[in-house]
Amino acid sequence: MTNIDQLSIDTIRVLAADMVQAANSGHPGAPMGCAPMAHVLFTHFINANPKNSEWFNRDRFVLSNGHACALQYVILHLLGYKVTMDDLKNFRQLDSVTPGHPEKTHTDGVEVTTGPLGQGISNAVGMAIAERHLAATFNKPEFPIIDNTVYAIAGDGCLQEGVASEACSLAGHLELGNLVVLYDSNGIQIDGSTKLGFTEDVLKRYEAYGWHTLEVADGDNDLAGLTRAIAEAKAEKTRPSIIKVTTTIGYGAAKAGTAGVHGAPLGAESLAAVKQLFGFNPENKFVVAEDVYKYYGERAALGAQKEREWNELVSRYAQKYPELHADLQRRLKGELPAGWEQALPRYSPSDKALATRKLSEAALSALAAQIPEIIGGSADLTGSNLTRWKDAVDFQPEPTGLGTYAGRYLRFGVREHGMAAICNGMAAYGAVVPFASTFLNFISYAAGASRLSALSKLRVIYIMTHDSIGLGEDGPTHQPIETMAMLRATPNYLNFRPADGNEVSAAYISALQHTDRPSVLSLTRQNLPQLEGSSVEKALKGGYELQTHGSGSKPDLLIAATGSETSIAADTAKLLADKHGLTVKVVSMPCLELFNAQPDEYRHSVLTPGVPSISVEALSTFGWQKYVHCPIGIDTFGASGPYKELYEQYGLTPEKISQKALKVIEYYKDVPVPMLSLQF
Repeated sequence: MTNIDQLSIDTIRVLAADMVQAANSGHPGAPMGCAPMAHVLFTHFINANPKNSEWFNRDRFVLSNGHACALQYVILHLLGYKVTMDDLKNFRQLDSVTPGHPEKTHTDGVEVTTGPLGQGISNAVGMAIAERHLAATFNKPEFPIIDNTVYAIAGDGCLQEGVASEACSLAGHLELGNLVVLYDSNGIQIDGSTKLGFTEDVLKRYEAYGWHTLEVADGDNDLAGLTRAIAEAKAEKTRPSIIKVTTTIGYGAAKAGTAGVHGAPLGAESLAAVKQLFGFNPENKFVVAEDVYKYYGERAALGAQKEREWNELVSRYAQKYPELHADLQRRLKGELPAGWEQALPRYSPSDKALATRKLSEAALSALAAQIPEIIGGSADLTGSNLTRWKDAVDFQPEPTGLGTYAGRYLRFGVREHGMAAICNGMAAYGAVVPFASTFLNFISYAAGASRLSALSKLRVIYIMTHDSIGLGEDGPTHQPIETMAMLRATPNYLNFRPADGNEVSAAYISALQHTDRPSVLSLTRQNLPQLEGSSVEKALKGGYELQTHGSGSKPDLLIAATGSETSIAADTAKLLADKHGLTVKVVSMPCLELFNAQPDEYRHSVLTPGVPSISVEALSTFGWQKYVHCPIGIDTFGASGPYKELYEQYGLTPEKISQKALKVIEYYKDVPVPMLSLQF
């Protein structure tokens, strides 16, 4: 270990402790323990350009144990990213670029939002998949255009999380030799020693997954060992690598090696002692020697040189492979191919009744042919989700004979949570548009990661089928009730429940056009008619007048509905008009979030103030009260049986809905119709 290495490592440790002390909040222990491995990684291996953090062929780094973010912020600062010393001083403060856990949307140089343990390492698997796929798609002999490594630091907590097990199991199967994980094995978590509940041999588990395993016994001091291990991991091309690095949490502090240094400031006295131990003036705060800045600056300059060399390579590539180059550049700009929307089918009422999952299959197949960056798969439900287009090739290592890395269909296996986290990593990597699919009810398995899709502003498309009691005999274990309410309550989501083919096409258009938010497409198992009055353009507004039955100048009732209940609502309106002489307006609301974003005047015209209103949805009624006066749905769990019998039992037939509707109309004859707020 050279003097500059030691000074740099100690500087990282002290700065991280200063940050936590100043904020009176945070986690000093992991940054202090991980400082040596992070220092070696960033000064000897990671190729990136701090002056252009979006350089596409940069190596990616993920801090999976996101509570250790002071470590990442310090290194970003030393390298010259847009993280100033004042930013370090404002750690964990409102509106700072150094929040309490890394956030992709906040901080220059942060690749993914981490904090919930296990998510980051799973994102790293997705990034490695994206890199291998793009390399297989664009690279040519003598032109390694996409050629980077994904590095991650993860802690004991990350490796305890089920999502990490799911993702890492798949990474081993896929032989992702471009993924290197440094496992910070410090033996401590919040409750105390990991001996309390985490005593397995982690490396044997990862060896069983198909990973290349290495170990550095003295992660506090053995920089040569760290360097050798990372170099060996990087040289391994057919297996992902995990390096167990044994460290001391809070190295140098009075409470080093204990849970006491995990999630609280060191305290003034202990921090002063740490500074004195490492040769710093205890009276000074937030100090970096010029030699340290110079050392890290040299590495940053090397990264800038790497980018210049890459740009020259890309220029030569453009001359020899102009079509591939044009496609890559389009993707890097975030543009979709011109005219892609025209590939989507449109429907008329004379077209055949089909399940919206089947209509989704047609739409996805058309889009996959037009948009080569679409890549994704199903959690072992391909035949039910209908997400694999006819000429799709699986993403698999070529020696397996199952596919190639140029393939665009992923077999996620029964790993819903891992699937969502992997798709987040793919979306964060860039130049691909990932989708994930399972039954709607099972997005609950993936909620930890799907929530981060929204928080991170990532375009991930969730294709969720079997979206209600309409799935029938599989019963309440599979029938979503509260699921859509949960998704609608999640900020920055687009949730679609299309009623026919036009609305399915609109859902895909909107999902692809919104580059900064995830979308859920909730699709039926049962067949639905193509509706009179529907159109792609109308559906893109999220809610619109579908039909009006009756001859009155003003509706007696408004029925709002989504998905499979929209045709039932239309039949109910016709029944009320034919048998009771009423005028009934039917509103289709395939996406409440898009509807909420429309101008007040438009929403006002659709929902028609002063008219009694009901909603019909074979899901929880939660949330509908701000749109209608009387929501009709299901606020219990479902049941097992043929779906038509279930709709009868739960009162979701035209006859039973009309009975409730008549009561609502009668009630409001004597009571003023409440004015629902336009500020939805």
